[in-house]
Amino acid sequence: MADTAVAENPAAAAETAVNELLEQSEAPEDPQTALTQPSSDNTAVATTDGDAPQKKTKKIIRRKKRPARPQVDPSTIKSEPPPQTGTIFNIWYNKWSGGDREDKYLSKTAAAGRCNVVKDSGYTRADKVTGSYFCLFFARGICPKGHECEYLHRLPTIHDLFNPNVDCFGRDKFSDYRDDMGGVGSFMRQNRTLYVGRVHVTDDIEEIVARHFQEWGQVERTRVLTSRGVAFVTYSNEANAQFAKEAMAHQSLDHNEILNVRWATVDPNPLAQKREGQRLEEQAAEAVRRALPAEFVAELEGRDPEAKKRKKIEGTFGLDGYEPSDEIWYARTKEIEGASGQQQLQIENSEQQQQLLEASHAQLAASETQQSGGGILSNSTIAALKGYSTVAKPAPANLGGSLVAYGSDDDSE
Repeated sequence: MADTAVAENPAAAAETAVNELLEQSEAPEDPQTALTQPSSDNTAVATTDGDAPQKKTKKIIRRKKRPARPQVDPSTIKSEPPPQTGTIFNIWYNKWSGGDREDKYLSKTAAAGRCNVVKDSGYTRADKVTGSYFCLFFARGICPKGHECEYLHRLPTIHDLFNPNVDCFGRDKFSDYRDDMGGVGSFMRQNRTLYVGRVHVTDDIEEIVARHFQEWGQVERTRVLTSRGVAFVTYSNEANAQFAKEAMAHQSLDHNEILNVRWATVDPNPLAQKREGQRLEEQAAEAVRRALPAEFVAELEGRDPEAKKRKKIEGTFGLDGYEPSDEIWYARTKEIEGASGQQQLQIENSEQQQQLLEASHAQLAASETQQSGGGILSNSTIAALKGYSTVAKPAPANLGGSLVAYGSDDDSE
């Protein structure tokens, strides 16, 4: 055979076959791990002079995860105090506090950088620590540390869960929003909608807004008010909304405008409020479903065939072929609950009556003891005993004698 290597030494033949496979195999598309199985054309078989079985080899290629790259040159970073945006400088957080609104001139300044998720994402030191937060400077595109950063350099996912009192960057939330709906946000409400202002309106503005904001996570709904130059973007995950707010702040779309990205207020539309209520109910149902055992959930949802069969047998009410409706089941359940409640009430009443009887007997015994002068037996008991002693006892019957008088009713004897 052309693809069969024959050698006197089996080990040398196997080594030659592995080397040929390494030369002919190609790198896989998956950056993490891949399993490459050679086809019949490039499979090398090592045999000996005897009829030994053929040996197939396969190659496993493992690639290391890409490290995060620095987004800016560390030598260009200057340590300067932040501009004054409040009335009091907080030395612990290294920022100004006391101002309820951001500087209107500062909000019209373009951002220093922009995050490129495809090129900048990678592993950092935070990947080894469970529960790490995301890098705020990575979201803004100005992180100089790269893989040496202590925070995550990637997009949030639905598996990233944080305390509701902090955002995905680890910043503390407040009870109220700022006057301009900026800042970290409020822990009193789960907000997944961003307000995007200063949008340059064109014919394809909806497609432009969706294209730019879908880069930061799954978008649930996008609405553009062309008459006002305003857009509302709702994400499926709250962490993605927090990341997108920082990533798109002071950025531009396709016409070099400087966006004003803030948290959106509560939508007054009744349909939107209804959708939000349904979403919260679905989340609560999903949380309860995960907390309960799988068998119990399957029985509640009607996916357990054994539960269906049991319900069909118990629900005939003594009639063959009768299948009661849900209303009859509900009425029967209420009747059983009412009967059990009445039975419980009867048991409680009987227990109370028993306690009253025991208390009355105890009081009567105490009174008789006091009348008898403190003796062991009461006066009435002593009188009864004396009466029994005066009663004449009947004479015992004569049980002696022989058994000659013993006979039978039969005349033949």
